[in-house]
Amino acid sequence: MQPSGVAQVEVLTQAIQAIGQLLAVQQLQGAHQQEWMQCNAALFRMPRMTKDHDPEAYIEAFEQKAIQTGLDRSQWGHQLGVLVIDKAQAAYRTLSREEAQDYEAVKATILYRLQISPELPAGIQGSQAKGK
Repeated sequence: MQPSGVAQVEVLTQAIQAIGQLLAVQQLQGAHQQEWMQCNAALFRMPRMTKDHDPEAYIEAFEQKAIQTGLDRSQWGHQLGVLVIDKAQAAYRTLSREEAQDYEAVKATILYRLQISPELPAGIQGSQAKGK
């Protein structure tokens, strides 16, 4: 039985080494992805919203700029959230992390809070009341 015990240890050792190599590759891929996302977000430049901006026009300009600069759509919600002010910023902050990653949810919540859109789309939990 001792030879099979040694064989089992060897198989387990090889499996652990393979898992270690897979983890190293995944970490490297994750680092590259994070670097790419940071670089992509760094290329996106847009002035913050001001009280003088029409919110709908600002959001439309944001979308055009995001498309022109090639900003990854997964970053749109976060980028818009940090650029808006006052009630729009407060609306963004009511969203869960998952909702804040969904650009359409961010946009809908902001427009709802600013009383531009009459209804909050189904499934969005963050904004419970319109706020005045």
